[in-house]
Amino acid sequence: MDSSIPSHDFAALDPTLIIDSVESLGLQSDARIFALNSYENRVYQIGLEEGSEFAPKIIGKYYRPNRWSNEQIQEEHDFTTELSELEIPVVAPLQFNQQSLLNYRNYRFALYPQRGGRTAELDNVEHLEWIGRMLGRIHLVGASSSFTSRPSISVEAYAIDSADFLLTNNFIPDYLLEAYQTLSADLIELLKPRFNNASVSNIRLHGDCHSGNILWTDRGPHFVDFDDCRSGPAIQDLWMLLSGDRNEQQQQLNHVLDGYFEFAELNPAELRLVEPLRTLRLMHYSSWLAKRWTDPTFPLNFPWFNTPNYWEQHILELREQFSLLQESENLHL
Repeated sequence: MDSSIPSHDFAALDPTLIIDSVESLGLQSDARIFALNSYENRVYQIGLEEGSEFAPKIIGKYYRPNRWSNEQIQEEHDFTTELSELEIPVVAPLQFNQQSLLNYRNYRFALYPQRGGRTAELDNVEHLEWIGRMLGRIHLVGASSSFTSRPSISVEAYAIDSADFLLTNNFIPDYLLEAYQTLSADLIELLKPRFNNASVSNIRLHGDCHSGNILWTDRGPHFVDFDDCRSGPAIQDLWMLLSGDRNEQQQQLNHVLDGYFEFAELNPAELRLVEPLRTLRLMHYSSWLAKRWTDPTFPLNFPWFNTPNYWEQHILELREQFSLLQESENLHL
């Protein structure tokens, strides 16, 4: 990682640099650049001249400085390439001189083929089963080897570190400080044994498998954006597909598992981690926004964050999760 570039500094990433970075690889840009909806990194649709390799468009992903090490990014690329070579529908990075992680003027980036699609219909039984089959195949490969550099999903990383950051950096309003301190401490004490005592295995995961990262075409789903891939329990890639009340979530999960079980097995003990994992995500998300708050893009796009109302609602959500964690002790969801 290049510590000379602040972690939020994309200021030099202007159209000229983007075009130059692409053309440094022998491609010919037609100077059409369209920013896509991405905040952690910067992602662009880049037009190419007719006759240029990969024309008419490619996707350029420019990594946030100082977030991942080169080794961690390479593991992401290697994982998606491994899946793609097995004809599993994921979008893997292009390689130039056998390199997928590229660098131009201290900005690390990767180029991807453009793959269109629409949002998967998660209320569609056929879609859920199809997604389940593909996740089963992804997890079968994910379990065949291990990450050595990518981190794992853990209470320490997602809950303890998140709460410490918010408290240390004075994000919680004074009048809510005691409530947040007490509640976060109680949640952490409740979460620790759920994961420490869970007899489950960690495998390589997508890690952020929500509907926005699954694009649907007439040929079925394809999975994009493995930027948050980590090691963790397989259920992490399944629970984020669920919505609605407990009965609706159970029905959706059943449909996903109908497809999943065609290729992989799921330890039943993992079902008890759904609410704990949801709690970790809620705590981690608030911390993620706070850590990125010095990036000018974040206040512009998340104006509701870091307001008294936001923190009141966040504490309310965490209280609801505390109740659900207690209720789910003897339930699957």
